[in-house]
Amino acid sequence: MTISVMITTRNRADDLAVTLKALTRLRPQPDEVLVTLDGCTDLSRQVVETLWPDAKVIENRAGLGSIPARDHMLREAKSDLVLSLDDDSYPLDEDFLARAALFFEQDSSLAVLWFPQRSEEFPASLAQADFGSDQRTGSYPSSGALIRRSTYLALPGYCTAFGHAYEEPDYSLQCIAAGQYVRLHTGLLIRHHYSGTNRNEVRIHHQHSRNECWSVLMRCPWPTLPFVLLRRAAGQFLYACRRGPRWIVREPLWWAQAIRGAPRIMTGRSPLPYDGYRRWRALIRRPAPGESRATSPTPTVAAVD
Repeated sequence: MTISVMITTRNRADDLAVTLKALTRLRPQPDEVLVTLDGCTDLSRQVVETLWPDAKVIENRAGLGSIPARDHMLREAKSDLVLSLDDDSYPLDEDFLARAALFFEQDSSLAVLWFPQRSEEFPASLAQADFGSDQRTGSYPSSGALIRRSTYLALPGYCTAFGHAYEEPDYSLQCIAAGQYVRLHTGLLIRHHYSGTNRNEVRIHHQHSRNECWSVLMRCPWPTLPFVLLRRAAGQFLYACRRGPRWIVREPLWWAQAIRGAPRIMTGRSPLPYDGYRRWRALIRRPAPGESRATSPTPTVAAVD
């Protein structure tokens, strides 16, 4: 199966350079690399042209957000599978692409395969040796996930109105309701340096909370919708309470954003079957055991060349 790599970046030229250099060590190489410069004003274009001159570069003069960028690249890609990375994340295993692709060749119902990350965000992971066994999950990180493109194109895909955050659980819900599944595979690893540039905890919380409620408005079936909506909003408020007064007083900001955007979101409402929604919620709360395989299948020589 052919594999593209997609990366969205905004003014992180140094991080992007590290990631692109790491991609050159992969064997086999990806069939295509797509990079979206989302409102970049630094040297990111020069970095791409120097380190990966054959990359397809998409430039948004004004930043649109990581989700519209990823949605566009998934639709523009030419390969069967698309590896989603951040500009500060990359595979650690040299034969990562060949080994990961075999899962999709062996199972047509696999929509997304994702991997544990060694990241400064979770310092213990940097030296962690055992990441457990494989699991079926209700979400995944866009900083290290392989996506079946045909499935993506058959579903609504990422909600571009989200801008940033919560696209992964929302898309996982679509996959699970359609009879596909999302799998964590612990036999391959992603290195995520988790740059602090352009990251603001409160802003990320607001985006995640707003988009979670918008996802409920779009996907949740009646009559459970109002109850689920209130429960999600209450859960986010309790999280803000644990973070302290500074977070509490700013919580109404995302409430206002969610309310203002609700009419536009509701025009795209497409409720999913209750059973599919229930199965997804169960996986969000508690991932299900996957195949007890410590390492991915070994590709043949032909698969690597």
